Amino acid sequence: MNRRHFLSAAVSVAGLAAAAPLLSACGGSGSQSSTVNTESGLKAVLPAYVPSTALKPDFPSIAGGADVMTDPGFLTYPANPVATVSGVPGKGGSYTAVTPLWGTVPTAGNSFYQAMSKALGVNLTMKPADGNNYNTIVPTMTASKHLPDWINLPSWWNSNFNVGELAGTQLADLTPYLAGDKIKKYPNLAAVPSAAWRVGAWGDKLYGIPCFSTGFAIAGGTFYRRDILESRGITGDQVKSADDLMSLGKELTDAKRGVWAFGDIWTYMFSAWNVPLKWSVDNGKLVHKYEMPAFLDALDWHYRLATSGYMHPDTLAGDNANATTRFYAGKELIQGGGMGAWVLADYQSGVAANPNYRRGAFNAITADGKGTPRTFMGASSSMISYLNANLKPEQIEELLAVANYLAAPYGTAEYTMVNFGVEGVHHTRQNGVPTFTDEGKKDVQAQTYPFLAAPQSVISSPGADVVTKDYAAWQAANVKALTKPVFWNMNISMPQWAATADAAQAVEDTIKDCYHGKKKVADVKAAIASWKSSGGDRLKQWMTDNVLNKYGTGQ
Repeated sequence: MNRRHFLSAAVSVAGLAAAAPLLSACGGSGSQSSTVNTESGLKAVLPAYVPSTALKPDFPSIAGGADVMTDPGFLTYPANPVATVSGVPGKGGSYTAVTPLWGTVPTAGNSFYQAMSKALGVNLTMKPADGNNYNTIVPTMTASKHLPDWINLPSWWNSNFNVGELAGTQLADLTPYLAGDKIKKYPNLAAVPSAAWRVGAWGDKLYGIPCFSTGFAIAGGTFYRRDILESRGITGDQVKSADDLMSLGKELTDAKRGVWAFGDIWTYMFSAWNVPLKWSVDNGKLVHKYEMPAFLDALDWHYRLATSGYMHPDTLAGDNANATTRFYAGKELIQGGGMGAWVLADYQSGVAANPNYRRGAFNAITADGKGTPRTFMGASSSMISYLNANLKPEQIEELLAVANYLAAPYGTAEYTMVNFGVEGVHHTRQNGVPTFTDEGKKDVQAQTYPFLAAPQSVISSPGADVVTKDYAAWQAANVKALTKPVFWNMNISMPQWAATADAAQAVEDTIKDCYHGKKKVADVKAAIASWKSSGGDRLKQWMTDNVLNKYGTGQ
């Protein structure tokens, strides 16, 4: 799996956690909600949005509502990338940056880092840290107040990092530099959709710089082997209800041949029962999804699926590591996953296993096949970088100029440099597509700079037009289903006890056992009852008093 594929997949998987309120735990037991963003306060400080015209997409963005849009799609990579930044953005300053990395850490001072420092006009020392342990590495820095000049803090770990408390103390306030029309000084940052800036805002002030932003933020989808299903006369749009899916499971499963219809789909399917990511508001009162009859209905269906014989035995045993291999081999024909799976690398791996391989995804459905489907949106960005509060104003301005370079849109000269390095050294053109050399695979493919700033996400798999066309068409067909959940993109600092209750780990573990057929719905109901009495009810009251009643729903 290449670095870019891993990144998009990781962000998508993490998206569900980030889709609910973006939490940050604070010490003590008292209520703390001063970091919650208000709609009126944010409106006054959010950067202006000025879309880039650097490159015309083959599939332009389609709006699905306020802050909702499909990602633009590109079939080819520009032969002559245009430049969006004149001259060198930096002024010779020296800085350190820490980002997470899931892969082999590039050698310090390698040729790519040297070339980037020259292009940026700063001596930016990159110090990527192990992404698997990042949530334990960063707190040691914040505890000792030894943050680097620039750091990426993935929003799904806001609670671990206590970002709400760091904002304004250890993290620099960027409001004076980026609010409203001030961002126009940095055109590439201005081309990042406004909603993404909400994720790095705390207490109606701007702190974070969004990376990998999107107006189509969802946890993932329910994928299927389109080539296999269509060879049997089955098209994805024929599935309109949960019963249709169950019937399809019966038709596709052939255990004697080692073929089962389903892998895990719970995470990406429960919204078909109109179950929210976490919270709903009914007649002005806050309701947790655990309290909703529809939640138990969804779980009951998934329990019946797990015990139907239509799910792969390895999936039921909890083997997620080999799920993709089973999908490529045609042993598991339907499975849920992050949207980052729908990329060129997946296509290449799939056709290596079967020349006819083609990934598809079912459209959003309602469980009963009636009414309008809804898919609840996640955070507009899950990767946010921050600058150190100790930096001087002129240093902040220098790094924002660097961020503007790093955020150059897809296909530009700056984007090519950041993502592929120097042509002839780190990449060459193969059929017009930038392709890594051995040196590029070692030093560039293990991305670091895009974790500091990056442009709006796009759909592009040069060399595999079918992937770009299929994914763009799927987004266009489903963009109207995207719905903002309660407390969407609101940053909420919670007391530690509330963050623990919000995680509801014991309930979530029981739910997983249920949709794997190991425990029954009654066991989940018992776990929910225990959760409610041990902190769940108190959490709901805290959210009602400190967020809903003061700041509304964020929708």
